[in-house]
Amino acid sequence: MRILIVCLLVLSDLLVMSSIADDWPGWLGPNRSSEWHESRIVDQFPKGGPPVKWRVPVEWGYAGPAVANGKIYVMDYVHESGEVTNSAGTRDALQGSERILCFDAETGEVVWKDEYRRPYKLSYPRGPRCTPTIADGRVLALGAEGNLSCLDAESGDVIWRKDFVQEYGAEVPNWGFSQHPLVDADLVHCIVGGDGQTAIALNRNTGKEVWRALSSKKHVYCPPSIIAGNGRKQLLIWTPDSLNSLDPASGAVNWTTELKPGFGMATAVPRLIGGRLFATGAGRVSALLSASSGTVIWRGTPHTSVGCSISTPVVHNGVIYGNDAESGTLVAARVDDGQRLWQTVKPIDKDNTRGRGERNATVFIVRNGKQYFLFNDSGELILARLSAEAYGEVSRFAVLKPTNFTGNRRVVWSHPAFADGCMFARNDEELVCVNLATQ
Repeated sequence: MRILIVCLLVLSDLLVMSSIADDWPGWLGPNRSSEWHESRIVDQFPKGGPPVKWRVPVEWGYAGPAVANGKIYVMDYVHESGEVTNSAGTRDALQGSERILCFDAETGEVVWKDEYRRPYKLSYPRGPRCTPTIADGRVLALGAEGNLSCLDAESGDVIWRKDFVQEYGAEVPNWGFSQHPLVDADLVHCIVGGDGQTAIALNRNTGKEVWRALSSKKHVYCPPSIIAGNGRKQLLIWTPDSLNSLDPASGAVNWTTELKPGFGMATAVPRLIGGRLFATGAGRVSALLSASSGTVIWRGTPHTSVGCSISTPVVHNGVIYGNDAESGTLVAARVDDGQRLWQTVKPIDKDNTRGRGERNATVFIVRNGKQYFLFNDSGELILARLSAEAYGEVSRFAVLKPTNFTGNRRVVWSHPAFADGCMFARNDEELVCVNLATQ
């Protein structure tokens, strides 16, 4: 009997641990869904905010962290010289090095680092943009100037590297390479840009090219994504001119639909909703399309839908929740017709002191069961309830100070990770672990 009781207690502990433990292996989490599936997570912050487990120093970067197997992976930039203006029309020249860092998730201690010399000539040049992608013991990390590294996740040893500029003659985008690598089966899907090579697929074990496809005369910023429906996978590639569906294995084009975001900039991946796709980009350009054919069901207008720029929307129960870049507000819009249900400045400006939203003010949105975690560009974490009826804020906690800038505003433009009962977030000075598990 005593042995049975001990076994049951051990099993209970294991079940509790499994309900908490989870990974966030890349940008937007598992399957790029913006969903955190762990249970036993707080539904209200304690007085004074949730406990901070650790803070460790990092250097510059927009790249968010990834979490896998008890380790944190993030990229940064060690700046040595050169002035930063953060002007949309100016490429600032910097000298420094890009790094790929691995930390212990429990303690924040550095496990390993990979560093290489990398001069920058970019608009908004304060570091790498891409969250590392972790798959089957490998780390895929893409730097702002087009350096792709495949490293061993445990040791940091280099398995292979690619330089998109040297090997493909790629032109570095004005705002840098920001298309987080995507791993599917034995392939790594990347955006290179140019004639016939906008999208490429590499063998993830060797880095050898498997196929290349599509052409674009303008820079592409939207990361590749994969959807599954009607018995087949589709690789989605959004260029400044069109949204395209490709066969992931061969690169063959299934369909192409004209969809031109403002400034040629779409960074939010399209969302699959049943048999439909919602795509949204800068300039309040958005559309709902058939996922099987690309046929447009409706297109958004300046007064309907939501035009996301830096953040990706979340869709749940027939409602799109997104951060409208033009107004800087959080918007709820109906999937079926794009009609706005409500919008609010509160996630960015709780007391509405400015009286309006701020252009490009950003909120990163992650759903956790019936609640949502919002991380705004002031470095605050918000616990909220979102519905078709209203925005309902529960708690707010200042996690990081905004260390970057745009115009006269200080900002944090880095997507956090949610794993192991915690949130992991970074600015240009530190990486922080916040405990969100129930005690």
